[in-house]
Amino acid sequence: MAVTVASELAPTVAVKIFSAGTAACVADLVTFPLDTAKVRLQIQGEFKSTNVQKKYRGVFGTIFTMVKTEGPRSLYSGLVAGLHRQMSFASVRIGLYDSMKQFYTRGSGDVGIGTRILAGSTTGAMAVAFAQPTDVVKVRFQAQVRLPENGAVKRYDGTISAYRTIARDEGIRGLWKGCLPNIARNSIVNCSELVTYDIIKELILKYKLMTDNMPCHFTAAFAAGFCTTIVASPVDVVKTRYMNSVPGQYTGAINCALIMLLKEGTTAFYKGFMPSFLRLGSWNIVMFVSYEQIKRGVCRLKEYWNSPK
Repeated sequence: MAVTVASELAPTVAVKIFSAGTAACVADLVTFPLDTAKVRLQIQGEFKSTNVQKKYRGVFGTIFTMVKTEGPRSLYSGLVAGLHRQMSFASVRIGLYDSMKQFYTRGSGDVGIGTRILAGSTTGAMAVAFAQPTDVVKVRFQAQVRLPENGAVKRYDGTISAYRTIARDEGIRGLWKGCLPNIARNSIVNCSELVTYDIIKELILKYKLMTDNMPCHFTAAFAAGFCTTIVASPVDVVKTRYMNSVPGQYTGAINCALIMLLKEGTTAFYKGFMPSFLRLGSWNIVMFVSYEQIKRGVCRLKEYWNSPK
């Protein structure tokens, strides 16, 4: 991201936007079951007053239970909305990151960590403001149980139906439910992912530990996923709980966080930590490796197309 290969054309903003959205969709296809397991673990314990026993234990236990009770397709519930989300979220937050760095430095090559954090926060917030409805629908689908158990009823029949139902029952504002905690979460995630990846990749290349290839991208992406999970887990759990809540359950994201703290303790903010790490770590690896390769592939294709025949 920070260094380009001299022999190749520098990717344009359009190439970065397309590559980021496509790479994020590839990563989602690979890691979506882990994300679904994370959501189920995060919302578990939300209704302690119902005396419902813990249904899910651990990431792989959650996946096994879901496959056994709801079928394998349940692991990909909300995939369409998830792909909508990644194509719109990632294309903005990742694809515009380098452009935002240049904007804040006014084209200067000297980019400090403060500028990187500011750029990551800006594109993260922009992505949420633009594509929040896709995240709301994705979370609702992942949280709903396919079989009516303990009073739980299937809420939506399809992705488009979910958009319509939420807008009809909760108003247009319902599609932007949890926007503020999601801005906080996405800004934190974006900074953790992009700034960590950017800096580690830059250091690896600066000290010539690796060349600008897949092992380098893999190492930087793994570190980015680990740092992001530690930093973003608390706000991610609050975001998931709040976006999945029925109208009137919480008065706001802060109220949701306070109720979680009082009823379930501080450990509630790290529910689903292992699936979060497995998901974010693997997602970052697949996404960044794919992103770099797609960028290069598109640039090479453009170079071949524009070269004299």
